[in-house]
Amino acid sequence: MSVVEQIKQVTAEAIKQVYNVEVTENDIQVNATKPEFEGDYTVVLFGFIKQLKKSPEVLGNDIGNYLVQQNSTLFTSFNIIKGFLNLTITDAYWVNFLQANYGNTLFGKKEPNGQKVMVEYSSPNTNKPLHLGHLRNNFLGWSTAAILKANGYDIIKTCIVNDRGIHICKSMIAWQLFANGATPESTGIKGDHFVGDYYVKFNDEYNKQVAQLVDNGMPREIAEKEAAIMKGAQEMLLEWEAGKPEVVELWKTMNSWVYAGFDITYKKIGSDFDRVYYESETYLLGKGLVEDGLKKGVFYKKDDGSVWIDLTADGLDEKLVMRRDGTSVYITQDIGLAVNKYEEYKYDQSIYVVGDEQIYHFKVLKFICQKLGLPSADGIYHLSYGMVELPGGKMKSREGTVVDADDMIAEMISIAQQKTEELGKVKDFTADELNELYNTLGLGALKFFLLRVDPKKRMVFNPEESIDFHGFTGPFIQYTHARIKSILRKQADNTWKEAGVSSSHLLPLEKMLATQLEQFSTIINEAANEHDPSKLAIYIFNLAKIFSSFYTEHSIMSAESEEKKMLRLKLAQLTSHTIKTGMELLGIQVPERM
Repeated sequence: MSVVEQIKQVTAEAIKQVYNVEVTENDIQVNATKPEFEGDYTVVLFGFIKQLKKSPEVLGNDIGNYLVQQNSTLFTSFNIIKGFLNLTITDAYWVNFLQANYGNTLFGKKEPNGQKVMVEYSSPNTNKPLHLGHLRNNFLGWSTAAILKANGYDIIKTCIVNDRGIHICKSMIAWQLFANGATPESTGIKGDHFVGDYYVKFNDEYNKQVAQLVDNGMPREIAEKEAAIMKGAQEMLLEWEAGKPEVVELWKTMNSWVYAGFDITYKKIGSDFDRVYYESETYLLGKGLVEDGLKKGVFYKKDDGSVWIDLTADGLDEKLVMRRDGTSVYITQDIGLAVNKYEEYKYDQSIYVVGDEQIYHFKVLKFICQKLGLPSADGIYHLSYGMVELPGGKMKSREGTVVDADDMIAEMISIAQQKTEELGKVKDFTADELNELYNTLGLGALKFFLLRVDPKKRMVFNPEESIDFHGFTGPFIQYTHARIKSILRKQADNTWKEAGVSSSHLLPLEKMLATQLEQFSTIINEAANEHDPSKLAIYIFNLAKIFSSFYTEHSIMSAESEEKKMLRLKLAQLTSHTIKTGMELLGIQVPERM
């Protein structure tokens, strides 16, 4: 039980004993005491003033006196500032916490809770390589899944690949027109980049053809429809849907090139999936559900034969669920896939990690599934996130101005190498060790910078800023971890690990570090419940910052007493473990030395 949970529990008991009034622990608000006031944790009293008919001063004194008298192992003193009861925790509590947890390899994590959560992320198109936006998506999805798992959930990581449609046909027709039989192998170009280049070539040729038609007097609106290369792509899509063998074979071949490229990138960034779905296998799902919905009156048919749902009473609008020619739309496919996933895994929650431009789509999806009475409905959760921009502005894939994920990774590793060499502290590393270190630092900087921001916020990614060894960055945390491990290696005698720690007076920074460490499980719980890895990222950074302040002020190896040395070694040990565990939940490795 965390210290906050204990405070809530004993405060509820105090109110019952002092005032003979039953309150629940959920009724009690406890915050960390503000730095300008004396105390460690604060009970907010305002919610009880009216109910108990007491002034804040009387309430604070009554409850504070009871807590200190009845819980002397937990509290040493209290003070009241208006409606806030500030409590000071005993040094013995922190020492006991440290003694109980410094060697616990599962510190911060919870036992399985029996609930199953599916997390869908990445969702790439097979006409282009992964880009910077995909990196934020992958890092968010993977870390959310890891944090939920640490909080006791059974996790299924999934991906839906958009492997069909006009977008892939554009790359296919451009390859037929311009490739002269070239392949990734013959050109030495990574498969997803190779296919993506033809998507850009399609757009270049399309713009050229439209311009020529306009120059010849055709209105632009008509020219955009009549351009030969666009008509060719649309014809190819119809041939694919009809199963024309040579078109299907080319589609399979080009997709295989892309998948080989994706696999290399996923391996680099540590992204993986338990189950991959393909749109080519799911795009016909949902049609039967539309028929069922028509019978139930959930949907209605217009005069032209198209099928719709009216969600105006729910604050939305009318939504098309099947075209007049009987073909499905994206929402239809998603309804069918949601049912398919539920039947396969019987999940309690299904999280979709998708950009915030799809907020409306997922609201509609959930409403439709609820109105159809599908068992998967209530578990649908859209983890939306803002787009990533660079200091130079937005990116556009069709114009070839997107920042490629592989290029960004390579740049980050290069910057990591440059910054590390400038510090000049790795002369005793082998070439392989240096290569591993640069990869660890570069990817750590990239992941941490993209995860430290609330997912709902748009962000600007600055590569140079992300790898500052003294800033709010992954490398600062990685360096702190390596520094702690170096300290611990200097203590060759491991008997300290078994030695007890007495409850001697804690210095302010020792107590601050212990207090921060104790919050680890609570932070994991908050990050899991709110599907927000940034909470964990910020926590780990603050932990590293507190340790740096602590170590600047207090020696560990030359502590003023053996007792203090034991205490600080255990503080350092638990700090290094917490940093390592927390960073791993973000998908970031921490080096043993730097």
